Amino acid sequence: MQTVKMVVTGPFSAGKTSFIRSVSEIDVVSTERKISTEAERIKETTTVAMDFGRITVDDDLVLYLFGTPGQKRFDFMWEILSEGMLGFIVTIDSTRPETFREAKGILQTFRAYAPTPYVVAANKQDMESAWSVEDLRIALKLDPAVKMLPCVASDKESVKKVLLELLYSILEEMEKK
Repeated sequence: MQTVKMVVTGPFSAGKTSFIRSVSEIDVVSTERKISTEAERIKETTTVAMDFGRITVDDDLVLYLFGTPGQKRFDFMWEILSEGMLGFIVTIDSTRPETFREAKGILQTFRAYAPTPYVVAANKQDMESAWSVEDLRIALKLDPAVKMLPCVASDKESVKKVLLELLYSILEEMEKK
């Protein structure tokens, strides 16, 4: 059986935990803790080490999803979680332009860890205030070749589309080797 390790990363409150929870076939192993800072206004808990989920694609293929913490103070976990990854997803909250620069920095950091395939998931596309995928691409100064996909992290079908795009990119990369 082939296992594929994928990392789901992005800024604080971008939807990483929701993304993994919406598709995992197991109860997500989560290291969430209550927040005691001003960030509480956005949400009550934060991931402090990682989230872990699993998806069986078929008899021969299992995806392991590792979600990173989004807060800077836990970024020491990023490199640890990136070890052995075959691809990663940068999740962006499309309604919070103040996080776009941080998302770009996280993308560059993970590219430096490993030159693996990646996709960008433009989360919260179901919200009225969400930036369009095209506008996000411009704001993030992303190359047209980078796969950027609309996403709603709480919607299983939406998340599956993002995962499949990354999986196709990983398989393409493996065929080249």
